[in-house]
Amino acid sequence: MKALIFAAGLGERMRPLTDATPKPLLRVGGKPLIEWHLEKLAALGIRDVVVNTSWLADQFPATLGDGARWNLRLHYAYEGDTPLETGGGMWNALALLGEAPFLLINGDVWTDYDFARLPRSPAGLAHLVLVDPPPQAPRGDFALDGEGRVHPDGEHRLTYAGIGVYRPQLLDGWRDLIPTPTLVNGKPKFPLAPLLRAHMAAGAISGEHYRGRWTDVGTPERLQRLDAELRVQSAPST
Repeated sequence: MKALIFAAGLGERMRPLTDATPKPLLRVGGKPLIEWHLEKLAALGIRDVVVNTSWLADQFPATLGDGARWNLRLHYAYEGDTPLETGGGMWNALALLGEAPFLLINGDVWTDYDFARLPRSPAGLAHLVLVDPPPQAPRGDFALDGEGRVHPDGEHRLTYAGIGVYRPQLLDGWRDLIPTPTLVNGKPKFPLAPLLRAHMAAGAISGEHYRGRWTDVGTPERLQRLDAELRVQSAPST
């Protein structure tokens, strides 16, 4: 199995911290945010990781290198100077991911979720990890039924954690759902959510509710709070 890390965002809500550093490379708990993911992917036995880049893209290979220090092979999928959103970003990385299901994680989240819990081969087109809605976005994204199927709406909505396993076939026929995508440097820019919602109607998207630690590191305040928590956690006991 390969993995894809979304790391192309502009980090606008994190400014001024992201004026000179892409958000996934901001340090938290003593190391870049993305490094927490790389360590867990390596521990899972994954060897090939694709990192989508755009904003300050040159800093990723300069900081992470080729991944050898984690026994990984890092592949950088440059989107151009304008990020392609989640759907366009996945489309841009497909040539490096191949035809098998792959693990996807957003580069701007932190979690203690164990990636080993994810199915290597989802029954449908994708398997999503969902969490309780955070205070800054209380409405949630999707609903999860008792049989593990994800729906666009429902009484108890949960938030997509930015973690999942996807089949590349999810993007088959994407132009039917996004008929007039924005083109940036000849590449399509579009969100992934409309594709997921369309396939939910056919029961092709499964999911799970994770109740452990998870943070969307979207503001300097949340970054600072997470950094303090992780430093206390790693401090030697006396």
